[in-house]
Amino acid sequence: MGLRRRRGPLPPLLCRWDLDKTYLRSEFATLRQLIRTARERGADKVEVPGVPAVMKAMRRAADAQGRDLRAYFISASPPQIGQAVRDKLTLDGVPYDGITFKDQLELIKRGKLKNLREHVGYKLGELLRGRLEATPGAIELLFGDDWESDPLSYSLYADVLAGQVDGERLARLLGRIGVDPPAIPHLIALAERARGTGSVDRIFINLERRTPPRAFHVYGPRLVPAFDYLQTAVVLAVDGYVAPADLTHVAQALIERAGFTPRRLANSLADAVRRGLVATEAAEQ
Repeated sequence: MGLRRRRGPLPPLLCRWDLDKTYLRSEFATLRQLIRTARERGADKVEVPGVPAVMKAMRRAADAQGRDLRAYFISASPPQIGQAVRDKLTLDGVPYDGITFKDQLELIKRGKLKNLREHVGYKLGELLRGRLEATPGAIELLFGDDWESDPLSYSLYADVLAGQVDGERLARLLGRIGVDPPAIPHLIALAERARGTGSVDRIFINLERRTPPRAFHVYGPRLVPAFDYLQTAVVLAVDGYVAPADLTHVAQALIERAGFTPRRLANSLADAVRRGLVATEAAEQ
């Protein structure tokens, strides 16, 4: 299928996932929706169609390759919903290694109200801390959505690891974004320690809001805007992170959970080719 070929032992794989709008179909545009989401049990929560199949396929491929794979969720939701989320992941049979939540209540207690909606500093910090705890040289795959700041947070993190953003420039960028000023020196210190310890291979953005893909061209080809998890899975298969045979499980999940038809699946694949996410030969196979 034109899979990417790698020689020698494969480096460890570190996968970091956003939760709301990337794994879970969460609604929090209004206060009522936010309260309802917080009260949901695990059985009430609904996954984005196809994502459990993708995560399982990645684990199977890693096991078959003898490759160490670690999967973590980084959520800007409060820890109070943690048990319901863990129950949902257990129901879905999804393999993962940990979840981090944003302590919104603590921010309220400290009077940091503007930090409730500022997620770049929070996510960058969690990504850098997780990087320092990971095996040196691990390749990373990042999964998020277009609802808030994932494209910016992930791309900035990837550039830090690659040594493309020094401390002075990072401080200016974080200040411009609106990160809490007292947090910036700590983030710069983390960035200095994490630089060069690994690399981000791909950033996958689930287009939950149907943002036009061209809006993400500024981030370069490393970032993959995907309208559904079939497109994500096809790119993962071409890159060697998913076995091609497992694409059928993702397609079946979209048929069962999202009402996809064969024509809609074909259109999704054609769109991936048209936008250059995969080559025509690989898509045909």
